[in-house]
Amino acid sequence: MAARTPIIYVLDFNVGKDTDNPEDPYATGRVAVASAAGGQLKTLIDHERMPDGIDVILEDGGHIFWTQMGHPDQNDGTVQSSTLDGKNPKDVFSNGEIHTPKQVIVDTINHKLYVCDREGLRVHRSNLDGSEKEVLVQRGDWQNPAHANDKTLHCVGIAVDAHHGKFYWTQKGPSKGGQGRIFRANISMPAGQTAESRDDIELLFDNLPEPIDLEIESETQTLYWTDRGDPPKGNTLNKADVSALAGEKRNAGYQILARHLHEAIGLKIDDVNKHIYVSDLGGSVYRYGMNGSDCVELFKGQGVYTGIALAHLEAERAQTLYGI
Repeated sequence: MAARTPIIYVLDFNVGKDTDNPEDPYATGRVAVASAAGGQLKTLIDHERMPDGIDVILEDGGHIFWTQMGHPDQNDGTVQSSTLDGKNPKDVFSNGEIHTPKQVIVDTINHKLYVCDREGLRVHRSNLDGSEKEVLVQRGDWQNPAHANDKTLHCVGIAVDAHHGKFYWTQKGPSKGGQGRIFRANISMPAGQTAESRDDIELLFDNLPEPIDLEIESETQTLYWTDRGDPPKGNTLNKADVSALAGEKRNAGYQILARHLHEAIGLKIDDVNKHIYVSDLGGSVYRYGMNGSDCVELFKGQGVYTGIALAHLEAERAQTLYGI
C-alpha cells in the first residue's frame, strides 16, 4: 500500500500582482501549502521578496527553509527558516551575507544547509541555525563587472549526496543560451585548498539549454534536473546515472523524461511513493512517475511557481497545521 499523499510546499513568485503593495512589486511572493493530491493552495507565509528555493525537515519539531532572492543587482538576498506552521521566522543568511540565493537543500545526514548564490557566483554551506557559514565554491568575484556579467558563472541548482560524499550544482548560463553546465565536488574540502582553488571539481554535463534545479537519488546515484531553456532539449525534466560519470564520459547518457514544461524550475522526488514533482513559472505543478510517465497536473492558475518541497506528515498533524 502506498504511503499517505505528502504535503507539498510551493513558492509563488507572484511579482507585481499584489495590488496592496504597488510600491514594492518584489515583495509580493508567498509560501503556499496543500495536499500533493491537488486542490486549493493555502498561503502560509506572505509578503516574500522573490522566493525561489525551499526545503523542509521534520526533525526537532520540523522546519521550513526558503530563499528570497531580493533585487538581483543589490546583494540583498536572504535565507530564512520557520517552524512548520510558518511562525517564528528567522534569518539563516541575513541581508548582505548572500547575494541572490536560489535552490536550498538540507543535508539531513550531516545537519547542514546548502544553497546556491546566483549573482554571488558561489555555493554556500552552514549549520541549520546559520552558524559555521562557509563558501564551498567561488566561481568569480561578484564585485568584478566582468565576472558579474558572465552568466555562465551563475550557480543556481544544488543537490547533496551525503552517502557518497558529493554535492552537485548547476551553472545555468544565459537565458536559453545552450551554455548550461552541471558540476560536482566532494563534500569535504581538499586539504590546503579554497573555494577558488579546489581541484576536485568535475564537469559532468555542458552545452545544456539552461539547467535549473537538481535532485539526487542516492541509492542509484541518479541525478535529476529541470531545464528551462529552449526546446527540444529545454523546458524538460531530465535524469542521468552519475555513478561512473567522469572524464571522457562527460555528457554521456542523460535522458529526457518529460517535455513541454513552461519555464521549468522546481523539482522534488517523493522517494516513498516513487513520484517526481515539477513546478514551472507558467503556473503549474506536475506529478510524474519515476520514468516520466503518468503526468498529472495538480495545480494550475493559482500562482507563478519556483521552488517546491515535500513532507510526509501524519494525517492528524497535517490537519492541525494546515487544515489538510
